Amino acid sequence: MKIHLIGICGTGMGPLAGLLKAAGHDVRGSDSDVYPPMSTQLAEQGIPVMDGYRAENLDWLPDVVVVGNVCTKDHLEVKAAEARKLQLTSFPALLEDLFLREGHALVVAGTHGKTTTSSLASFVLDAAGRQPSFLVGGVPQNFGRSWSLGKPGGLFVVEGDEYDTAFFDKGSKFLHYQPKTAILTSVELDHVDIFQSLEAVKAAFRKFVALIPESGLLVVAADSPGALEVAKAARCRIETYKCVTERAEGGADWIGRPIAQRPGGRTLFEVTYRDHRFGTFDTGLPGGYNLANALAVIAVSRDLGLSAEEIARGIRRFSGVKRRQETRGVAQGVTIVDDFAHHPTAVRETLRALRGRYGQGRLIAIFEPRSATSRRAVFQHEYADAFSSADEIIIGAVNHPEKAPPGDRFDPERLAADLRGRGVAARHIGDVDKIVAQVVEDAGAGDTVVVMSSGGFGNIHDKLLGRLGDAVVPASTEDLPGLRELLDEAGLSYPDLAERLGELLVLREQGAERRVVGCVAMELYDEAGLLRALATATSRRGEGFGWMLADAALGRARRRGARRVYLVTETASDFFAEKFGFQTVGRELVDAAVLDSSQFRASSAQATTMVLDLQATPAASG
Repeated sequence: MKIHLIGICGTGMGPLAGLLKAAGHDVRGSDSDVYPPMSTQLAEQGIPVMDGYRAENLDWLPDVVVVGNVCTKDHLEVKAAEARKLQLTSFPALLEDLFLREGHALVVAGTHGKTTTSSLASFVLDAAGRQPSFLVGGVPQNFGRSWSLGKPGGLFVVEGDEYDTAFFDKGSKFLHYQPKTAILTSVELDHVDIFQSLEAVKAAFRKFVALIPESGLLVVAADSPGALEVAKAARCRIETYKCVTERAEGGADWIGRPIAQRPGGRTLFEVTYRDHRFGTFDTGLPGGYNLANALAVIAVSRDLGLSAEEIARGIRRFSGVKRRQETRGVAQGVTIVDDFAHHPTAVRETLRALRGRYGQGRLIAIFEPRSATSRRAVFQHEYADAFSSADEIIIGAVNHPEKAPPGDRFDPERLAADLRGRGVAARHIGDVDKIVAQVVEDAGAGDTVVVMSSGGFGNIHDKLLGRLGDAVVPASTEDLPGLRELLDEAGLSYPDLAERLGELLVLREQGAERRVVGCVAMELYDEAGLLRALATATSRRGEGFGWMLADAALGRARRRGARRVYLVTETASDFFAEKFGFQTVGRELVDAAVLDSSQFRASSAQATTMVLDLQATPAASG
């Protein structure tokens, strides 16, 4: 089928294009904002993108034109398609017609936690060999993209959005998703640009749960009154879930109880199902609300036939989702975290989760009111409660305030004043560069800075890391030439560098060239990590970069669930032993998957093999 997507570079349309291409369709599209990373991703998949909207973009006469919900009926290409009598459809309707009518759709819906929960479900099922298809609203770190075409007619995990579908279909997107199994994480007032009240939100969710057949399953958060109320409209089997702190507490079919905090901010928790022990699980996702998300995935995975051991393996190895408590880098001991939170509930839970996770210093929150809901005054008072757990709050300018009705606009200065009245340091700063300057002046080693925005926020994350200086950050494709040059200078071989790029951290020199002056890799093999490619430019040696990079890599290994880390070295065994506690080990004791890595296969017989037991050593600060 020939399919044209209007607005193909959108965060939803781009992944849909990739899914369609993988399914064998001829896919093209147009957009007014054609720039990386989406333009690069589409190009890599061989999907043509037309820059700008024009009637002639439809001269190839596609069978279907997909209209995003940002398009009005007067959109240039919509009018051109109608003039040519081309079929118009929406993103959700096309997904339903081509992928969801057959097979088993697992739909994750709710006001909060949809992206993380659907990403985790996709990974757990994939790690268990179920080959699910998935389409989610973020980028799971383990996959590196937000879609996958799995086993035909099998499981399809989809994030169920309650937002409206298109100008010709004002119903919620998730009404198209044919759910056989569903998770309902929460139901609260949100998207106030299309929902006039909480009751209107509930009405949409009632329609959704009523779609689940009698043979299906609905898993519902027991601590969300709105979700429990909505679930009464379902005709299928219902199971509830809840995370608690006291053993005597209950009130749900599935109960999760934290039992220990592990190195790297990981949580060990015990799960019972109807008062019978189901298993013990280990997750690197921070906060009680993420334990609840994991518990929902455990419930549906068991119903889909996975064992407790299979589920536990997937949950332990899950690395999170980009823009959801994502570490963007560490500079001068200050950790910069990116998060999508904008609803007061998400803000409150995110701040609670981040407290003490990366260091024992202060927690500084920077908030950009950007979403359709947050730029309005509907949660003006609730934000004061939500942000009060941070040590310092900076509220940026309201993004496009004219999109909020006059008299119903969020007031950042008022929020700052309300927080100061509670004894919390808070200020409104409308300019991004001035926010950066203030944070650089205030922040110190051990502090965590979380940036909360649903958009780019003036590239504030990179500006903060740049101004703080000597930042250790995840590598990008633009770093490849510099990485190769640095490794050549250090005499280190890394034949699969490009394939392993997502496992590298780099330190770039300040300036226009942004030359790579330090790097390290932490490859993960289930429970084991492999530290390799630790290198510092000759011109920058003696500045402590080697320790900073290795420390950050070990912190990453802990947060991602590794229980031991190996390395091979010919010259630096004393450094690793003294600074981090590595011990020499015989190769016969090394994990088989690590032995099969390109590092071990290429190492000489004279090299020293070392191991660090992460369960017995203090957590790295990075």
